[in-house]
Amino acid sequence: MASPVEYISHSVEQTRALGARLGRILTGGEVIALIGPLGAGKTQWVKGLSNGAGVTDPDVVNSPTFVLVNEYAGRVYIHHLDAYRLAGPAELGALGFDEMIDSGSTVIVEWADRVISILPEDRLTVTLEIAGPTERRIRGVANGPTSSRLLCVWENR
Repeated sequence: MASPVEYISHSVEQTRALGARLGRILTGGEVIALIGPLGAGKTQWVKGLSNGAGVTDPDVVNSPTFVLVNEYAGRVYIHHLDAYRLAGPAELGALGFDEMIDSGSTVIVEWADRVISILPEDRLTVTLEIAGPTERRIRGVANGPTSSRLLCVWENR
């Protein structure tokens, strides 16, 4: 298992750049669990990740809080989910979560701590914390072989 990695971002631009760095190495089939409080930069990080995965218009990447699922087509197809308004794991399943995983797309779940029991064991968990007015602590933890390889490459890029 790969060791956790940690970054400090000093701006929205740096948060997006760290996401883009990971997005460039996505191949599809990855599951990324995003955890962090409101305003921690989860959606900004996803904007960067999507850009790195080939989504050319960052304006199409938005928080799926009210629509629950957004989809972005790039070099890698991305399903971007938000579990904040879900009552629990069963509602994530009702959204077609298993089908998204089986499709080979990269699946990103914001507020993943609310539905962690339904997520695959092999996932990259990215936690964003507010560390100051513009600073964010971004920590990645791998939970299996695919996410460990992803984390190792993300750290060494």
